[in-house]
Amino acid sequence: MYKMAVLGPYDSIYGFATLGLDIFPADDPEEGKTRLRRLAADKYAVVYVTEGLAASMQQEIEKYKEQLLPAIILIPGITGNTGEGVRGVKTSVEKAVGSDIIFGE
Repeated sequence: MYKMAVLGPYDSIYGFATLGLDIFPADDPEEGKTRLRRLAADKYAVVYVTEGLAASMQQEIEKYKEQLLPAIILIPGITGNTGEGVRGVKTSVEKAVGSDIIFGE
């Protein structure tokens, strides 16, 4: 059975445990890269990564873009929203549908 995880600074992710997601605190890029590799090897289907952590480990995340699993989805952390997560979802939708479905932006 596939699982879902959240990766990022503890203060940004601890609340996801109440939703039943596995949380994996990581405060620096090297720790984040190591944990992401383990999550991928452990058959996690979806890994949510805070935007702040993802920005510092972009090359590692790129390795998984062409793979079926895990799907890596960026989420805002407690420091705020950079908009990168929304841009990533929008790009994925455009690829799947063939056009931009969000009007006025």
